[in-house]
Amino acid sequence: MSDLTEVIQDMSKRAKKAARSLVSLSTVAKNDALLHMAETIAKKRDFIQSENQKDLEAGRKKGLSSAMLDRLALSDAVIESMMKGLREIAALPDPVGKIENMVKRPNGLMVGRMRIPLGVIGMIYESRPNVTVDAAALCLKAGNAIVLRGGSEAIHSNLALASVLQEALQSQGVAADAVQVVPVTDREAVNILLAQEEYLDLIIPRGGEGLIRFVSETSRIPVLKHYKGVCHIYVDSYADFAKATPIIVNSKAQRPGVCNALEGVLIHKEIAEEYLPLLARALAEEKVTLLGCKASVQIVPEITPAMDSDWGTEFLDLRMCVKIVENMEGAFAYIDKYGSQHTENIITENYSNAQRFIAEVDASAVMVNASTRFNDGGELGLGAEIGISTTKLHAYGPMGLEELTTKKFIVYGQGQVRA
Repeated sequence: MSDLTEVIQDMSKRAKKAARSLVSLSTVAKNDALLHMAETIAKKRDFIQSENQKDLEAGRKKGLSSAMLDRLALSDAVIESMMKGLREIAALPDPVGKIENMVKRPNGLMVGRMRIPLGVIGMIYESRPNVTVDAAALCLKAGNAIVLRGGSEAIHSNLALASVLQEALQSQGVAADAVQVVPVTDREAVNILLAQEEYLDLIIPRGGEGLIRFVSETSRIPVLKHYKGVCHIYVDSYADFAKATPIIVNSKAQRPGVCNALEGVLIHKEIAEEYLPLLARALAEEKVTLLGCKASVQIVPEITPAMDSDWGTEFLDLRMCVKIVENMEGAFAYIDKYGSQHTENIITENYSNAQRFIAEVDASAVMVNASTRFNDGGELGLGAEIGISTTKLHAYGPMGLEELTTKKFIVYGQGQVRA
């Protein structure tokens, strides 16, 4: 066994032991720990930012883009946001111990289901270091331990944040091993972590499609994932144009580099000649480049003819596909072929069409007359999210506190025996 294997295995064992201790932790104790985390981050701000500077300096030497450096920086505003997030999670209802669907069976048994923690979460991510705090807070509130493996570009920041969170937990009598960060940048650490099925219960990868596919193909542990966000809006023949255009513009242009941004618009052929020029002008004002089918180019010659490789692409910038479809069945066929089960939307004033779209389209969020940008844990009322799952076992869509739990059956008897 290599030294690195021993390190990862020891972390996993300690995380499992910590997870067992969290099961009996009261809501008050968890909330106090979260609030103390926020206070400790405030006290250790200088330490956190000095460690963050090491990552920023290394990033500049490596030639990271200004956008990447901005995401990496733990500015005062980012630290305040982390502290605010901890307080908000403390204020959320605790799902652990909640009993649902208690019924009395004909033999007198009382049968229900109780929400319980998943156990130990392994998270592998390429993202801002503040994700370390967000993920740790959500897992703690849901009664889970977490082992985090962040990107190599944020190693000093993540280790500093982990040490601060552990100090806060320990001072509150909570197992510090409930939050751990893998202390090395060696990529082999990921492979070793993904083999700890004896100790870890779930893996959540968060990053580019390449990372997520690698984790899914390598892991011996169940993986909750979403590869990409190829989100569409279908503009029905019964659409209100005054609603449609602001929704589409917001979905695409408000923040194009995120997974719930719009990547394709499907327009019913009956309204295409009237509506597409209006939409194209509005998107041009936002500097959005449209890549379209032959029919759309004939209506608006400024649209760039789409290549086969454009359909189903997650552009993550101000580029978007547009296609004219024969009818709703054409929209369904396109979404089935090119969608990513993330977010799909219909714009229509026809109730039957809206209900049919909701019933037949398979996506983690299906919307009517609203921006795709609302597929977000905070916007959907979860308070916070650890990520979005486009798999269906066991969560589908934004993952908040409840999605970080599962349910076990509980049975109350009065001496019943089975015949």
